[in-house]
Amino acid sequence: MTLISVEGVSVAYGAKTALSNVTMALEPGEIVTIVGPNGSGKTSLLRVILGAIDARKGKVQLKPGLKIGYVPQKLHIDPTLPMTVGRFLRLTDKLTKQQCVEALSAAGVPDLMERQMSQLSGGQFQRVLLARAITGKPDVLLLDEATQGLDQPGSAAFYRQIEEVKQRTGCAVLMISHDLHVVMSASDRVICLNGHVCCQGTPAVVATAPEYRALFGTGSDGALALYRHEHDHDHDHSHEAAE
Repeated sequence: MTLISVEGVSVAYGAKTALSNVTMALEPGEIVTIVGPNGSGKTSLLRVILGAIDARKGKVQLKPGLKIGYVPQKLHIDPTLPMTVGRFLRLTDKLTKQQCVEALSAAGVPDLMERQMSQLSGGQFQRVLLARAITGKPDVLLLDEATQGLDQPGSAAFYRQIEEVKQRTGCAVLMISHDLHVVMSASDRVICLNGHVCCQGTPAVVATAPEYRALFGTGSDGALALYRHEHDHDHDHSHEAAE
C-alpha cells in the first residue's frame, strides 16, 4: 500500500506560489530523493507532507497509522547548555538506555551516549539526529538536506548509513538533497522540482532529461557517470558472488 500520496498539491505564501500541481508517491521500501534549485519548493513539499502547512489545492494522503521519523536540515542547541547525547535522545520519548544505544548503533555512532551535544562534529550531530528519528521505528524517514554543511566524504558516508538503516529496518526514505553525485548512487527514484515536477524517474532517466540538464547544467554528466560506475561495480560484485 502506498505510504504517502501527494495529488495536485499547490502551496502559496501570500501572493507567492511555492508549489504548483505537484503529484508524487512514496512506496514501501523506496529511497526517493527530491532535487531542485534553491527556492524550488522542496522544503515546502516536506512541510505539507508533515502537516506543518496546508495545501491551497490538492491533497496529501498518508497510509493510516503511518509513523514518520524526521531529520531536519539543522537544529540549534545552545552550546552553553550541558546536555549529553543520551539525554537529548530521551527528551521527547521515555527510552531505555538500551534503546538509545541501539538507535545510535544503527546511525553508526554507538559510542556517543555520554558525549556532550556541544562537543559533536557536524557529521556526528547529524547522525545523532538520525538516531533520534529512528527511535520510534518509523515506516518512513524524511530528511531535509540532512548533509548540508558536511563535506563530500561526510555526505557520502551519511547516505551509506541511510541505506543501511533502510535495509535494517525496512523503512522507506524520502529526502531532499543538494548532493547530486551522491543522490544518483543512493536513490531508487529522483524527483526534480522547480515549483512543479519537472521530471521524475530512475536516476539514469532523470540525469539525461532535458529539464534536469536545464536546471543543473551538463556538469550533471558527472553524477550519472559516478552512478553508472558505482552500480557497475556493485553488479560486478554480485556476479562474483554468484560465481
